[in-house]
Amino acid sequence: MRFAVAERDAVLAEAVGEVLAGRCGPELIRAGWPGGRVAQVDALWRTLAQVGMAAALVPEAAGGLGLDETALAPLMETLGRAGPPVPAAETVAVGAPLLAAAGAPQLAAVLAGSSLVTVARHTGTPVPFAARAALIVVRVGDGLRLYERAEVHIEPVASVDGSRGLARVSAPAGGGLLLAEGPGAQAAVWRRGVLATAGLLVGLGARMLDLAVAHVRERRQFGVPVGSFQAVKHALADVEVALRLARPAVLAAGWAQAAGDAEAAVRTSMAKVLASDAARLAARTALQCHGAIGYTTEHPLHLYAKRAWALAADWGGPAHHRERVARWLGLTAPAGHGNATDRSEGMPW
Repeated sequence: MRFAVAERDAVLAEAVGEVLAGRCGPELIRAGWPGGRVAQVDALWRTLAQVGMAAALVPEAAGGLGLDETALAPLMETLGRAGPPVPAAETVAVGAPLLAAAGAPQLAAVLAGSSLVTVARHTGTPVPFAARAALIVVRVGDGLRLYERAEVHIEPVASVDGSRGLARVSAPAGGGLLLAEGPGAQAAVWRRGVLATAGLLVGLGARMLDLAVAHVRERRQFGVPVGSFQAVKHALADVEVALRLARPAVLAAGWAQAAGDAEAAVRTSMAKVLASDAARLAARTALQCHGAIGYTTEHPLHLYAKRAWALAADWGGPAHHRERVARWLGLTAPAGHGNATDRSEGMPW
């Protein structure tokens, strides 16, 4: 049996990659930070929507591409490598499919890229991109409800990655449009969000590795490139190995979700652990290889490192997902260890 990314999934990722290659660099990412020219980010988002990115998991009958979760891994890795400050996981993996399933009238604007949608996993919690999103999906009780911006209270919150536009969202229990309800729907949403975030982390790790390799090839010490030193080679090789282990885990999680595999939840948690660890290792190693310049805000490395740190903790951090895998293996967590979760799916709502 030959395992490979399906042609239709690869074509979408390549189309998105071509758009990003010409328009998304450090300057575009900086535009998403407070005080930046956010109009540039919005223009890129609309262009990405035109190639079908937001519609990837939306059925063809609803105006989408009709793809499944297997498309998320290559697509999100492409987005992660470029680093555009957009709600990719929240829109592609969660928001758009939910709106399509509920027949929400706001779907057309989301697919066109004229309305941003993000996801709050509970009312009152910090939400990425809520500072700018026009639509917000909020978990209220056993349901997932869609709120217009004017219906909720939004309080901006500082974040390690300023381009994510973090804000605390408080929504009324009785308002909004009900999109889905029940533990099954919430579990599916949770898994897709985790999967998409893992894909982004793999892409971020690869980008930081590229930056580090390029730097040590050019930076010279004792008359030779820094990259010729064995310690530097081994450190970068460790990052490459970590990424090569994480990438197939993310692909496997996408396949499991699309196939309705009984182990989809644990495979997704494994993917998030490996992707988070690989991205954080890439950030740490890249900073070490760059030396002092890597710690400055003038250098672009921090734009990717801060995103990796934020995403590693989002949709359940590595510790949470390790606990999920440990429970599946029949291991018992030490007394007092762990956090409050829905034990049926391990969701830290």
